Amino acid sequence: MKIEVKVPSPGESITEVQIASWLVEDGAHVEKDDEIVEIDSDKATLSINAEDSGALKIQVEEGETVEVGAVIATIDTDAEGKKKEKPEKEEKDAGEAAEEKTEDKKQDSSGKKEEKEKAPEPKKEKTSKEQEEKEWHVSPLARKLMEENEISQEEFLEFFKRYRVSKADVEHYLGNQDSSEGRQKPSGDGAEVLPGDWQGTRDSERSQMSTLRKKLSKRLVAVKNETAMLTTFNEVDMKPIMDIRSKYKEKFKETHGVSLGFMSFFTKAVTKALALYPSVNSQIEGDEIVMNHYADIGIAVSAPKGLVVPILRNAENMSLAEIESNIKDMAKRARNNKITLDEMTGGTFTITNGGVFGSMLSTPIINPPQSAILGMHNIVDRPVAIDGKVEIRPVMYVALSYDHRIIDGKDSVGFLYKIKEMLEDPAKLLLGGMSPEQKLLNL
Repeated sequence: MKIEVKVPSPGESITEVQIASWLVEDGAHVEKDDEIVEIDSDKATLSINAEDSGALKIQVEEGETVEVGAVIATIDTDAEGKKKEKPEKEEKDAGEAAEEKTEDKKQDSSGKKEEKEKAPEPKKEKTSKEQEEKEWHVSPLARKLMEENEISQEEFLEFFKRYRVSKADVEHYLGNQDSSEGRQKPSGDGAEVLPGDWQGTRDSERSQMSTLRKKLSKRLVAVKNETAMLTTFNEVDMKPIMDIRSKYKEKFKETHGVSLGFMSFFTKAVTKALALYPSVNSQIEGDEIVMNHYADIGIAVSAPKGLVVPILRNAENMSLAEIESNIKDMAKRARNNKITLDEMTGGTFTITNGGVFGSMLSTPIINPPQSAILGMHNIVDRPVAIDGKVEIRPVMYVALSYDHRIIDGKDSVGFLYKIKEMLEDPAKLLLGGMSPEQKLLNL
């Protein structure tokens, strides 16, 4: 029996998708529920699983655009298909095992088994952290980014083990690597090219823009053309937050099973500030203003196919531990293309963190139909005036881009300043943005 593999509907209003990559070869055997193909829609990258076991027959090539509901492959449940060949090493080991078994059965005239010469045991290679790091060649900036996002070396390598090598990857390797020593090919004068050096040519290459990237491009241009977008800036003294993290990070992880990061403080501060400045949490629909009485916070996450923004529903009701746990889970699934469309739909406000890439300052673009977005940046020691004296403090510049059609300048500046106040005095996060004295006096 042949089962048709059809393109499922990725979401409302989506009529076509692009075949991103086939995860198995044409004619290969697949098991039920195996992931067989990835498709790009204008919102996300999704995978399609096999409905049954059998031989896969591919009918649509990678890069082609097809309509939702179209048949892109068939699975013949009566055919075996091409199974994966066993590695040569396994076959060799099996042969050696059989040979040993035969040798053991042989006996000399006295009834004793012939003794087989024992081969010297292979020396165990060192697996020290220093050697692993040397083999990895991880740059300091990349290592810092991995640590901040809690990405282990094993998790990172596992991702690339699942990466499907394309023809372009092989051509890139052949064009830039020395097959014997794994180094870049020397330039024309015979000098060796050190890692990181770029030897320019007159060549260029073209690649098809993904459906997700095309849609993103249109939306970004539309935001610039259809909104009255402005950006206001401020700076935050991060020392109070950093002191809390240094003092309680071990106890926090032991208690809640998740690390204490900066994003939870910012998310909590945003939810408190949105309650004080509701216009920042609203949006325009036609000739109406929709005022949201909840905080669904979008957290921008960098994924292999591009930027995605999964949503923390009702973040105003979450504790710091719940925020950290949800962000960690979403980031991990986003990197593995496991985020669903429902998890990225909606949202009343977005936070993006360019600081993990080293950004000092930027003007983030609003994520429609939302009316504002907060941009975080890197933390740098800077001289600041404290009680009339110059001190060195860890400072982060923050930016709020907003739609001036619905948010007045007073509200945008006040909103961002309130976030600054709560981060510099974290006790205010417990008191709705008020100081203990204001709460006591009910001011």
